[in-house]
Amino acid sequence: MKILAVFFSCAVLASNLQAQALVQAPPENQVQLSANATAEVPQDWLTMTLTTSRDGLDAAIVQSQLKQALNAALVQARGAAKPGQLEVRTGNFQLYPRHGRDGQINGWQGRVELVLEGRDFVSIGAAAGRMQTLTMGGVQFGLSLEERAKVESEVQAQAIAGFKAKAADIARGFGFTTYVLREVAVNANDQVFSPRPRMLAMEAKSAVADAPVPLEAGKASVTVSVSGSVQLK
Repeated sequence: MKILAVFFSCAVLASNLQAQALVQAPPENQVQLSANATAEVPQDWLTMTLTTSRDGLDAAIVQSQLKQALNAALVQARGAAKPGQLEVRTGNFQLYPRHGRDGQINGWQGRVELVLEGRDFVSIGAAAGRMQTLTMGGVQFGLSLEERAKVESEVQAQAIAGFKAKAADIARGFGFTTYVLREVAVNANDQVFSPRPRMLAMEAKSAVADAPVPLEAGKASVTVSVSGSVQLK
């Protein structure tokens, strides 16, 4: 009985190993390929950062001065706020010690940020130009979430169509009639062109007080890549 049990166990083990070998065997006539699609679209979203800094011997005084400057700017900005067109939010609020040559604290420095963002570039530029307590810190153009989703959907459809067409061409080229999709990966990214808006914005504040900040958006390139493998049939 023990001998029969050993033979039975060996037979089961051999059967399992054969089954695993069959499962793990790489499929025949498999081809790796990829396809890309790209679209260039105007940037429709502006993010503008306004900032100011203070320096003093007393941390509480520096913090109070920063709060006053930020609150005054918030009052001005909220008056022009419109959902999706001109949105207002606070950015970083930093307060840190200043050290002397001896390593001891000899004062305090602080910095606050106010962020204006949205689709209405004219209103954002005008609001920034009216700020009295904050100055320009930076400008960034990009795509809104809605526009990015829309463009990516369109470009993705083009990339998938390109992948399928390439797979069909490869199948015919090797003398096969069709193919079966084995695995696929889809990736999307966007690239921003034209750095000029940041330069214009940084120069604007020193030119004329209360004047609208001149802004000029560029374009964004949205690319979707589809890669994977197919088995020729």
